[in-house]
Amino acid sequence: MAGRDDNAAMQPRPIHAPVEPAAYPSNEPRRFSGPAFAALDLGTNNCRMLVAAPSGDGFRVLDSFSRIVRLGEGLHSTGRLSADAMERALAALRACAARLERRPVRRLRAVATEACRRAANGAAFLARVKQETGLDIGVITSREEAELALESCSPLLAGRGRRALLFDIGGGSTELAWVRLGPNGRAELIGYASLPVGVVTLAERFGEAGFDPGGFDAMVDDVVARLESFEKVHCIGREICDGGVQLLGTSGTVTTLAGVALGLPRYRRPLVDGTILDIEAADAALTSLRELGRAGLEAHPCVGPERVEFVLPGCAVFAALVRMWPAPRVIVADRGLREGMLLRMIRGGRRHGRG
Repeated sequence: MAGRDDNAAMQPRPIHAPVEPAAYPSNEPRRFSGPAFAALDLGTNNCRMLVAAPSGDGFRVLDSFSRIVRLGEGLHSTGRLSADAMERALAALRACAARLERRPVRRLRAVATEACRRAANGAAFLARVKQETGLDIGVITSREEAELALESCSPLLAGRGRRALLFDIGGGSTELAWVRLGPNGRAELIGYASLPVGVVTLAERFGEAGFDPGGFDAMVDDVVARLESFEKVHCIGREICDGGVQLLGTSGTVTTLAGVALGLPRYRRPLVDGTILDIEAADAALTSLRELGRAGLEAHPCVGPERVEFVLPGCAVFAALVRMWPAPRVIVADRGLREGMLLRMIRGGRRHGRG
């Protein structure tokens, strides 16, 4: 694999967890004539959409879309969405609207997260989106964002302990969910926080310094300081010492770390979603990414030129999380907000006898 360390075979091997089929795309043909649902997530860095049909207790994906739009570019310093960023996002949203024209759905839910929550012109931009594309995008709270991620990821936590800390390293924020795991497999949110720091905000604040050891360590220290208040409230470190606490990460950062730890020649979701990484394997993958430098990261099959600015800031957030809460392993989830929205829509339709 390009960019893989020659000593990769000596690194701790990750453990594979069984993958729960809920919110997992099957390999069945994508032609489908039954009811379909769509979930669109306009984030600080990405615009992503899934179209899916009910299947068993979950769904199977009929169509997907993902594009880096960097909507939050410059937001940290100006408090506003820039003209270029809005144009990039509009182009992606027009592409989503065109796909929905070709494949009508029973219900669409479209949401925006941190960038539009924070931007002074966020509401005006979404009004323009509706006028130009017909997409009605609502801004969700950080709590609902955490709840939706938990809804899609909870099958990966079933039977794995008594508590879990779910984290989602986004573009403009990092969401934390402290979860109680019941004996019946139910996951209950008992605490959450939204840190106003993500891969885009860190990349803009630290710039090229983030590629250097000192700059990377400064990013980690910055995030650790932001985690302290959540730790003081919930005493998660003590709970980890007592045992039965799982860490679960759902973000491009942790899926990239898993791809590197697995030595994948290219990213493959079925091999990553549900993987359990020993923390030593995750740390070795993080170290190998740090050692590549900008050119090596651009060439890496699990990173590439579009994400090179953001992978080390994401790794810094991850390093801060495991420094504050040193659990022995982390569950990796390639599922989150969109999958949670789809599950809610499908289950809601079933409760009303419509699918």
